[in-house]
Amino acid sequence: AMEAAGAEERALLTQRLKAAVHYTVGCLCQDVAEDKDVQFSKQTIAAISEITFRQCETFAKDLEMFARHAKRSTVTTEDVKLLARRSTSLLKYITQKSEEITSSNMEQKEKKKK
Repeated sequence: AMEAAGAEERALLTQRLKAAVHYTVGCLCQDVAEDKDVQFSKQTIAAISEITFRQCETFAKDLEMFARHAKRSTVTTEDVKLLARRSTSLLKYITQKSEEITSSNMEQKEKKKK
């Protein structure tokens, strides 16, 4: 019974996650539609949502594997950078954000010392 409950809970979480992805993709498509004066059909938005969800599942598995390969149980920014290595603009963005977070964390630690 416990396993069935766990599987049911996972299915519900997956459903909620897919709905959130679908909603976000819908919002992004609406922004593009207004900006570029084009229309997106419901089928197109659904297809983009499905592909996005599957890609995220693949990313999650890859990140897990990168961490495991480094004999860690926690995914780090280094794993994320490795995942983004083929997209120069994405890698640049992630590196920049990572540095911003690091310097922000340093500032927080300095404040705590005082």
